[in-house]
Amino acid sequence: MKPIELLYAANVISRRGDGARQDLAFRLLVENRAFEKDIAVNWSGEDGAWHSARAHWLCSLGPQRELWHATASHTAADDADTLPGDIRFAARSRMAGEEYWDNNDGFNHDLNADSGIRLLGPYALLHTDYRPRLDPGQDYLHITVALRPTTAITRVFVRWSTDRWRTFTDTPCFFRRRHWGHTAASNARNPNRYGNAVWISHLGVGAAFRVEYAIACETGAGTTWDDNFGCNYCARRDRLKVLTLNLHCNQEPDQDAKLWRIAQAIRELEVDIVCLQEVAEPWNDGRGDWAANTARLIRERIGRPYQITHDWSHRGFDRYREGSAILSRHQFMGTDSGYVSTGTDPRSIHSRRVVHARIDVPYIGPVNVFSSHLSWIDDGFREQLPRLRQWACERHNGDTAATLLCGDFNIPAGGEGYDLATGDGCFADQFLLARLRQSAAAGFDPPPTDRPRPDPADGRIDYLFAHRDSRLEAVAARELFTDTDYGRVSDHPGYLVEFEPR
Repeated sequence: MKPIELLYAANVISRRGDGARQDLAFRLLVENRAFEKDIAVNWSGEDGAWHSARAHWLCSLGPQRELWHATASHTAADDADTLPGDIRFAARSRMAGEEYWDNNDGFNHDLNADSGIRLLGPYALLHTDYRPRLDPGQDYLHITVALRPTTAITRVFVRWSTDRWRTFTDTPCFFRRRHWGHTAASNARNPNRYGNAVWISHLGVGAAFRVEYAIACETGAGTTWDDNFGCNYCARRDRLKVLTLNLHCNQEPDQDAKLWRIAQAIRELEVDIVCLQEVAEPWNDGRGDWAANTARLIRERIGRPYQITHDWSHRGFDRYREGSAILSRHQFMGTDSGYVSTGTDPRSIHSRRVVHARIDVPYIGPVNVFSSHLSWIDDGFREQLPRLRQWACERHNGDTAATLLCGDFNIPAGGEGYDLATGDGCFADQFLLARLRQSAAAGFDPPPTDRPRPDPADGRIDYLFAHRDSRLEAVAARELFTDTDYGRVSDHPGYLVEFEPR
């Protein structure tokens, strides 16, 4: 394959009020030769001045190829200002210290003003407005198809599925006559200049989390498919992002900066559910001080609405009421807490209370989340884990999309406690599974087995375990609050896992 290849370009002029606007769009196929890439389209208008339109990653097509997209716009507000008009352009990629071009063998590509879409290279059928994200509340997915037919078209349709192709639907596309401009005021110099036809369709995706699809054109010569280079197109809702973090009970020197940094990460990464342990508030003769509770202070600093539930277990570091909390962007359907330790004496560090929330996650369903901080293997873990698991299994009914046990389990990955937690296959290590799936998707390793074992060098004692009957799959994972990722905020890193429905 080529290191970089232009798939199509669009040149459209629209007029509204007293002004006019020219919009350019470019789709590119890029070989994945390095993680770091600089992709752009260089273009010039009729004035001969060259510009660079920075491209943005759209999706991966397996481990070897990626789709990128670039746009540029110019507005003429009065007669003294002119639009670029006809353009010349070439695509450029820089990666791994090398530079590659698609410049039409040195002659550059061209596209007339307001002529709509031009398919480039050998491609006769392409989906031109692909967006991989379904917005909240979006019930319909708009599809635009560019065709360069060589014989009479019998049918154009979209084949799509919302259940990973267990079932599918064929929805027809319809010919769109005026494709190059937004209004009847277009003064297109060369409408249909390039012999392309534009067809459109709308898919009623409703409340589906994901829709996968491919586009077909039937002619007398047979059927041509655009299946996104063998990967199919996929548009989905935002993944469910779950973070677990032990806050280390106010032991860092600059608590205010630490809490702001945690809130910044939650906000920037759009984390849905946050499980916190060693949440601290002043002891205050056992009465505590909610105004100084660290989970509450983090929520205030996020700057966005989050539900919160919290409870405390014991006196920590001789100064604090120490407990666990759950923050959620989505509504709580119910919350509770309970001791999983035999002892409940607040003066004992081995009195361990777990916080639970049942959360209504849009497009996914009810998710049970437990924020847990258990004792070490010889200090109570053996009795605490079975109680937690029994509690979680009792809450996992037929309506539950997932049950997640999150937090500090004080058990080294791959050790005896880890085997007790995962050995029977009822609960699985989601951070490990996500990392293995990411590695397989990148082409480095085979897909994970049902019960993968962590690497001996894996130093985790914090986990996100999921019930085996959960309808979610961990697809991405990230270690946070390290020296290179938001900085240290605790003696524990944070672990972020992203989930999609199976």
